[in-house]
Amino acid sequence: MAMSYSARSRAIEPFHVMALLARANQLQALGHDVIHLEIGEPDFTTATPIVAAGQAALAAGHTRYTAARGLPQLREAIARFYARRYRLTIDPERILITPGGSGALLLAASLLVDPGRHWLLADPGYPCNRHFLRLVEGGAQLVPVGPEQRYQLTPELVAQHWMTESVGALVASPANPTGTLLRRAELAALAAALHARGGHLVVDEIYHGLTYGVDASSVLEVDDDAFVLNSFSKYFGMTGWRLGWLVAPEAAVPELEKLAQNLYISASTVAQHAALACFSDETLAILEERRAEFARRRDYLLPALRELGFRIAVEPEGAFYLYADIGAFGEDSFAFCRHFLESEFVAITPGIDFGRHLAGRHVRFAYTQSLPRLEQAVERIARGLRSWQPDAV
Repeated sequence: MAMSYSARSRAIEPFHVMALLARANQLQALGHDVIHLEIGEPDFTTATPIVAAGQAALAAGHTRYTAARGLPQLREAIARFYARRYRLTIDPERILITPGGSGALLLAASLLVDPGRHWLLADPGYPCNRHFLRLVEGGAQLVPVGPEQRYQLTPELVAQHWMTESVGALVASPANPTGTLLRRAELAALAAALHARGGHLVVDEIYHGLTYGVDASSVLEVDDDAFVLNSFSKYFGMTGWRLGWLVAPEAAVPELEKLAQNLYISASTVAQHAALACFSDETLAILEERRAEFARRRDYLLPALRELGFRIAVEPEGAFYLYADIGAFGEDSFAFCRHFLESEFVAITPGIDFGRHLAGRHVRFAYTQSLPRLEQAVERIARGLRSWQPDAV
């Protein structure tokens, strides 16, 4: 019998990189040495103090639900972190602990977007953002951006693309896949442009902490009414623990709490207890060492790829990605990525996963492998470019 599934499930696109990852895993199983530059996950395991805190929580029997907003002591620890890092006074009552940064996005989208309404999003951008909007029967107004805007929304673009159905904008700083930042003044200008139109500003700050040569400003420094998405996955290295948070205006918290109670009850209790160790001096010292290592990787891979002919017009200042224009080699990013996986066993992400704008001309490299592995990857990519025949694929 033919099954009928929802229109929303059919409208949500798969990650094209997952097909490449499945093939990469097959090749590994056959004994090939695959270098993974496709997945946005740090290669470091969770720092030892965090693991120890999680183990202690299990031993102490902390396995029951928490309140929907999360452990009070974790929300207080995050508030102290904002005071320490950004010199901001954030009431812990405004912080909700969520199942990953995805849980924070789900809450914000559910609260702010009615069916038929939409947010403005930069194209290219993280694909799940538009998919979450579709899930709540809203939509994403994709705004093409390029090197001239440093791949970020601007007040001028907001004015140009704002529609009757627009209710806000979601931006990321640092951004995935481009690694670019929004400066404090740029965040303030965006906030002003949106508030002038009665819109909300939602900022993905998931890659805060992973910046190089510059510190990222939080939107809360310039707009106390903004919604901030954050996560313990990237800087704090807790990807598999699935833990994030949302900072919201005080008036929005009761509605968000109600949504959280119904959507997921609460975030993982063990993960929340483990995350309390994230803010110790011992843990932060480990995380800063890892940040320095990511900077070294970026500083090697960026010029190496440029020398091979990849165009990376804007130097990324954060996250752990390089978004590269492959126009010199063709305009089929999926075929390009498949070639390097099959011939050189290097896995990278096609630009078609990140939107529509010139997507076939771009790929993303994640420098989440050690420097020796990156050096190997560059050697293989150089060799693979010599055998690449776009018209033959």
